[in-house]
Amino acid sequence: MKTILILGGTTEARQLAGQLATRASVTLSLAGRTESPVAQGVPVRSGGFGGADGLAAYLKDRSIDLLIDATHPYAARISANAAQAARLSGVPILALRRPGWEPVEGDRWIEVDTVGTAVKALGSAPRRVFLAIGRQEAAAFEAAPQHHYLIRSVDPVEPELAVLDATYLLARGPFHERDERVLLEGQSIDIVVSKNSGGAATYGKIAAARALGMDVVMVRRPALPEVPSAETVEALAAMVDHFVEPAAERGV
Repeated sequence: MKTILILGGTTEARQLAGQLATRASVTLSLAGRTESPVAQGVPVRSGGFGGADGLAAYLKDRSIDLLIDATHPYAARISANAAQAARLSGVPILALRRPGWEPVEGDRWIEVDTVGTAVKALGSAPRRVFLAIGRQEAAAFEAAPQHHYLIRSVDPVEPELAVLDATYLLARGPFHERDERVLLEGQSIDIVVSKNSGGAATYGKIAAARALGMDVVMVRRPALPEVPSAETVEALAAMVDHFVEPAAERGV
């Protein structure tokens, strides 16, 4: 049986692992940044590898046949390390690249390249900001302490931000448009800050902001290494099938 290592942390990674577990020996690797991850259904490895060299050594030591990068679209360093580790070890790599959101009529996006630029895009006048970028980069907004922040994350922001006014909301998606609209209106939010994560699970806030005529500061995706990829779990699973099953067994 082929051995597959999936670099995960996304819903799609968990779904892919479940699909592949019946036809290969699958291990799902999580970065360990989430304190209470969702049950995955396959063996899980938690923590880093020590960069590209460490991951390459792991791939060779464990006789991994295929590496799959199914990390978050903004995990650029992990994706770069994965591509480099595949080259160093000679292990084939595939990637799951979730499509990003595209603006539609009525959207009021202010697109920026970095979280630091997103902070500046809020302007100098105090605003009520819905910060929906997770906890890892929330501290960047300490540079603009005049705003009120509603910060939503899966795990607590620790330490809390050194700003005058912040509210913390612990929640795990999916988030529906109706509920997001209630949240934005109930908190009197003026502007949303988001990453272009793609997918349906967190699109509700974007649709709600559009319905309310609200600005959204949208952080563009980082550049990711070019490796063979698919946009959906089903398409990537089909690619894996061609790797796992020899052509003769598929009747080709």
